Amino acid sequence: MSEETEPLIQDRDHGHGGAEQEAAQCQTRAIRIRAIVWSFLALIFILSVIIVLVGPDNYGDIGPGTLPRDPDAAARKLLHMAPVIDGHIDLPMVVRYGWRNNVSAIPLDDKMPMHVDILRLRDGKVGGFFWSVYVPCADSSAEGKEFVNPTWSVRDTLEQIDVAKGLITKYPETFQFTVTSTDVKESIAQGKIASLLGVEGAHQLGNSISVLRQYYDLGVRYVTLTHTCHNAFADSCGYLETIPPLHYGLSPFGFKLIEEMNRIGMLVDLSHTSDMTAAHAIMHSKAPVIWSHSSARAVHDVARNVPDEVLGMIGTGKGQKDGIIMVNFSPSFVAPDGEADVKKVADHVEHIANVVGKKHVGIGSDFDGVLDTPKGLEDVSKYPNLIAELLRRGWDKYELAGFTGGNFLRVFAAAEDVARKLQAAGTSPVYDVYEKRDDFPEWEY
Repeated sequence: MSEETEPLIQDRDHGHGGAEQEAAQCQTRAIRIRAIVWSFLALIFILSVIIVLVGPDNYGDIGPGTLPRDPDAAARKLLHMAPVIDGHIDLPMVVRYGWRNNVSAIPLDDKMPMHVDILRLRDGKVGGFFWSVYVPCADSSAEGKEFVNPTWSVRDTLEQIDVAKGLITKYPETFQFTVTSTDVKESIAQGKIASLLGVEGAHQLGNSISVLRQYYDLGVRYVTLTHTCHNAFADSCGYLETIPPLHYGLSPFGFKLIEEMNRIGMLVDLSHTSDMTAAHAIMHSKAPVIWSHSSARAVHDVARNVPDEVLGMIGTGKGQKDGIIMVNFSPSFVAPDGEADVKKVADHVEHIANVVGKKHVGIGSDFDGVLDTPKGLEDVSKYPNLIAELLRRGWDKYELAGFTGGNFLRVFAAAEDVARKLQAAGTSPVYDVYEKRDDFPEWEY
């Protein structure tokens, strides 16, 4: 009964009192709308007063995620959020030559003689860097034409690894030893300086892919294929001028080295390599590649810098390989004598970004590995000057966050992913032996 009469009651109400009720509701809505409008206008007025009182120069500070208008202040704020990850610092070499590897005597928490110490790392907003565990090329007459004569390169490299790890351990409140891209992010989040290891030259492998694996187990995460000398694996570019080729790029053994680097997750570093070596490595590597400390040859024409035809092989397009070019600050690679400054370094950054895109450029200062530095980039405290210069040139905060470290972390993580997939697929380790070696016994079974 109620189901039949309920609609009739509602109809009767709409017929007599419904119009008055609807009019009251309309009036209430109108009052609410006027209140919202007036509140909004009042808010606009208050904001206008604030802008007038505070001044337009500081308006950029209002709101989350924005940067100050002043480039220097903006650079420091940005680096607080996205600190520098430098691809190449030669601090262990300073310890070797200055203190005979005596880690206990190193005053890293005080003023150091070159470009790097803890106070200046903190001032420069450094979140991580590769400690280069470098030893020089052996004398060519000593190691022989085929690179088979014994040298002390592997021993000395192990000592440099020991030095780097010793300093990291000595200052645990500052440094954290890191071996993965996730480690780096976690270290930065904890306010530590992520510390990675890089071997600067395959001459430090003693012609052995087995040594490569042992370096990886010790925490090394990139190997530069050459230094200023050719080796059993690949051709070097030389130094300022190109040297005659030996292998015309990678040797057959060098191709095998790349394959094992990909399999274990060791980054392929192309700084110091000849153009042909770089091209071979880019085409053969399954993983992204890096230049840990190189600049642009089109900006300053020296052999150590990367030419545009090689840069053009980097990217995410068809036929390209992902990678990053981490720009070197060494004056010899930046500009003619006496002309290197922060603006010239920025020219290299911008040129590389224009050729390959801003997602493929980073920082590889070479601090502590050079005697001279550009004006405005005298040591690790000066990174903000470069960021401020790029801000003046129109780079936004996202592009700069990639440049300071995000681009490297992407490449590093991608190389790790390639290694995981190769290992999951059951890819066998490389056990090839350098064909020129004659130290194996001639046994037959």
